[in-house]
Amino acid sequence: MGVVTMIAAAAENNALGKDNDLVWHLPDDFKRFKKLTSGHHIIMGRKTFESFPKPLPNRTHIVITRKKDYKKEGAVVVHSLKEALDRAKEDSQPFIIGGGEIYHQALSMADKIELTRVHGSFEADAFFPEIDEDNWELTASEFHPKDESHNYSFTYLTYTRAQ
Repeated sequence: MGVVTMIAAAAENNALGKDNDLVWHLPDDFKRFKKLTSGHHIIMGRKTFESFPKPLPNRTHIVITRKKDYKKEGAVVVHSLKEALDRAKEDSQPFIIGGGEIYHQALSMADKIELTRVHGSFEADAFFPEIDEDNWELTASEFHPKDESHNYSFTYLTYTRAQ
């Protein structure tokens, strides 16, 4: 198994989204997500998968659902996070991309977190888990100011599991 990486954009109050959608639009964050995840397996819950207009190009989609008869074109359907990780074991860096419930399950299994911390607090119904500084070490941080394309400032944070 490669390096299991959780990738997310979460506000200062850990808000991820509301009504199965993001509550901000950050084009540079989308570009970074695409660059990091291209060529890899992306593991997600069913609602996250269904929030995409179509499957993302150049990635293997692994969708976790409790629905036994769920089938979708462009997706490998599994019924647990463990099964998802088994299906991605050939990948040097599978990415867990959400949503909230999947992130909470994955926190104990992940090796790395690529978090875009959006500077603001938002009303949400899905939240990223709290990152325990005893278990995770911040290894990189890059601030991005608010500008004409980005309504909020944000910081790319990379965490690795503390040894």
